[in-house]
Amino acid sequence: MYRYFPGGKQQLYEAALYSAADELRTCFDEPREGPLLPRLSRALDRYLGFVDAHDAGFSALLQGGSVVETSRTTAIVDGVRRAAAEHILSHLGVAGPGPRLRMTIRMWITAVEAASLIWLDEEKQPPLEELRDWLVEQFAAVLAVTARRDPQTDALVRALATDP
Repeated sequence: MYRYFPGGKQQLYEAALYSAADELRTCFDEPREGPLLPRLSRALDRYLGFVDAHDAGFSALLQGGSVVETSRTTAIVDGVRRAAAEHILSHLGVAGPGPRLRMTIRMWITAVEAASLIWLDEEKQPPLEELRDWLVEQFAAVLAVTARRDPQTDALVRALATDP
């Protein structure tokens, strides 16, 4: 092990984390074709599939259960969150998103992480498809709430309402 990871356990952990982070980032890769919410559903299917397949590691990572957690490992996780937000903004087609829209999307990503952890704690109930649909509905709801205070998000919600 020390031949490939001279930094020992910390370097091995970071290598595993980079690998998981790369896999999580690809969950959000989705062709920009068709209505937004079905695209979001497909991305969530991949994300929740990852959570399901890596349940113990996912829980330890997000709940700070690792004994080798450092600022570098925290930055890796935050990089995945930021990549997810950028993917969503890209799919929304908004040039120059304002602070309310950016914050709304980042808050929703945090809610998805929390819901994923609770789902694991609740013995993976409700069923995965129901969780996914509920999270998509939550996304639409938080956008609608933000739209009441933010003209940019309001225009976006109006455009999504006419999305076939």
